[in-house]
This record gives sequence, structure tokens and C-alpha cells, in this order.
Amino acid sequence: MQWFMTFRIALRALARNKLRAFLTMLGIIIGVGAVIAMVAIGEGAKATIRAQIASLGTNVLVILPGSANQGGVRFGSGAVRTLVDADAKAIARELPAVAFTSPLVRRQEQVIAGNLNWATLVQGVAPEVQQIRDWDLADGRFLHEGDVDSAAKVAVIGETVARQLFGNDTPTDEVIRIRNIPFRIVGVLSRKGQSSQGADQDDTVMIPYTTMQKRLMRITWVQTILVKAVSAERVEEAEEQITILLRQRHRIGPERDDDFNVRNLSDIAEAASTTARVMGILLGSVASISLLVGGIGIMNIMLVSVTERTREIGIRMAVGARSRDIMLQFLVEAVVMAATGGLIGILLGIGSSELLKKWAQWPTLIDPGIVAIAFFFSGAVGVFFGFYPAQKAANLDPIDALRYE
Repeated sequence: MQWFMTFRIALRALARNKLRAFLTMLGIIIGVGAVIAMVAIGEGAKATIRAQIASLGTNVLVILPGSANQGGVRFGSGAVRTLVDADAKAIARELPAVAFTSPLVRRQEQVIAGNLNWATLVQGVAPEVQQIRDWDLADGRFLHEGDVDSAAKVAVIGETVARQLFGNDTPTDEVIRIRNIPFRIVGVLSRKGQSSQGADQDDTVMIPYTTMQKRLMRITWVQTILVKAVSAERVEEAEEQITILLRQRHRIGPERDDDFNVRNLSDIAEAASTTARVMGILLGSVASISLLVGGIGIMNIMLVSVTERTREIGIRMAVGARSRDIMLQFLVEAVVMAATGGLIGILLGIGSSELLKKWAQWPTLIDPGIVAIAFFFSGAVGVFFGFYPAQKAANLDPIDALRYE
């Protein structure tokens, strides 16, 4: 009952100065709203980065040809043609830390269907690339070993290519032409979206790598080898095994540099996630300053309130109120202002996040844990910054308080 009466008295005191109470809460409202909105932006950015990295395939290693050095001029990666499909088969066959491998050759080509054409990325791959990239099918089937062995003229197309060449029609079993060579569409890939570099992953045509080598590019080497490790924990082990095996296969002596490069996409994912995490912490920290300013505002107003209500405090003490009752009353007033401001701030933060997502197309993600923390932190601000004014009120001398004008 005492707590209920104290709460009623606190609400009545705040209701006497509604505008002042609201302006005092405004700092908390803005602070909590800003924290939730900024953290939502940071979490949304992290989720987007994770999705983009995942769309490339998990536990993936990329093997590229090495660089060349001629006459003191150093060329970049891919300057030498050192990788062949037999390397990919040996990696899959001999290394226990590797689950799947796929040779990859690609080139930008003009694809024609009927009276429509579209410039897209044509990729020569092995059937295992579907498991490496974790890429589902929207329709039809993927490439199989028979297509590779016979260098078949079949293709699996991405969602963007399907839309540009066939509109809303089903493209499976239709024919497209690449360099005037007919290819039968056997499947349509499900939507992947943009890569971490902003490229449209659905703007692609996949054909058997043997077909790409023999019919389109007239080559016997491969540009890249994609590798998927057995698990995320064994990626580094797979990287070491690949390096040892390729050095043996390419007959590279102890004193010579590798003629290939092995790149770990897990490092890229970790770097991107770390950047997004730091950005989220920075945004949240900046927004938290508003909460501190709001707390100082509560302390300021509560001190003013103690001064204005000194005579009231003296009367309450004269009729039997104890110091802890006076302290509790002012402490409850501060907490009520902070908690009410926190609730309004939560609504403001969630609403702002949804508006950013809808109108600015900015990815946001509301974390319920952050919402709970922001609310409890706003209440803690009320207790922390309301304690000194409440203690000051409780320590007033009743006689001096009664004589105060």
C-alpha cells in the first residue's frame, strides 16, 4: 500500500507540471530512440553482410593461378596458366579436409533467345558447384557428370537472365545461342541477390566447363578452382593440404614461390562482420550520449522540484513522514519520468527503423535484447540521476523547511 500511495503522489506531482515533465523526458526519449534505431541499422548491416557472404557459399576456398615476373615487371594473379581440371579432381580425391571442388572458366558473352539478347557472365563449371555455392534450383535440374564428360550443349540460367530473355514464361527446355552455338536450358537457378561487391549473382549462365573450354574458349586450362571444405573448422587445414598437394603436382622446389594463390573467403567474411560490428558499437555509443544528457536533465529538474517543494516536504515531515519516505517519493518521480521516456523512446526507435527500411531501403534489424536493455537502462538513469535530488530532499531539516518561503 505504501508503494502504491508513493506512486500516486509522484504521478500527481508530475501532472502539476506536464510540459516541464515532458520536456525533461524528451532527452530520454531521444536517447532511447536513437540507441534502438542506430543499433538496428548496425545489426541490419551485419545481417546483410552475412547473407551476402553466405550467398557465395560457406567454407569456400578459391584457388587462382599465380603471378609472373618478366624483365623485372611483376604481373598480378592469373598472369600464368598453371591450373588444370586434373588439379581440381586430385584435390577432391586425395584431401580428407575437402568436400567438393569445381573448375571454373568464365567470360562475358552475348546470349540470344529468339529476337532478344542479353550480355551476361557465362561460367563453365562442374556439377559440384551447386553444393559449393549452396545454390538451389527454381525449376528443372542442374548440370550432371554426363554433361561434363560429353561436353554437352546444355545450360542452367540465373533469375535475371530468365527474366530478361523470357519474361514471365518458363525457360526450361527453351534454346539460347552463345556465339551462334545452341544451348538447351535444363534448369533455372533460384534467386541469390547481390554479392558483397554489389554484382548481380543472378545475372549468369552456367554450362559444363568442358563445353566452355572446347567450344567457346578453345583452352585446356582453368581460370579458377572452387573448393568447399568439410566444415568451417577445417578450412585452414584444407588450405594447407591444397598448398602441399599443388606444389607437389606442379613440381615446385623448396626455394621457389607458389605458382598459385589460395584465398579463404572466411577471412573476408570475418573482416566484413568485424567492420559492421564496430560500426554498430560506434553508432550505439554516440546515441547513448543522448541518454546521459537526458539523465542530467532529470537531475536538474528534480533539484528545481526539491527547491520549489521545500515547504511541502517540511509539512510532510511534520505530520510523520520519515526521511526514507521523502527520498522514495522523489526517487519514484525520477524513475517514472525516465521509464515513461524509455517506453516512448522504444516506440520512436522501432518506428524510425521501420521508416528507414520502407522509405530509404536501408536494412534494419530490431534486436529484442537491445530493446529490453535500452528500457532497463533508461530506468537505471532515473535511479542514478534521481538519487542525489532525492537524498537532498530527505536530508532537509523539517523546521527550516517549514519556514522556507
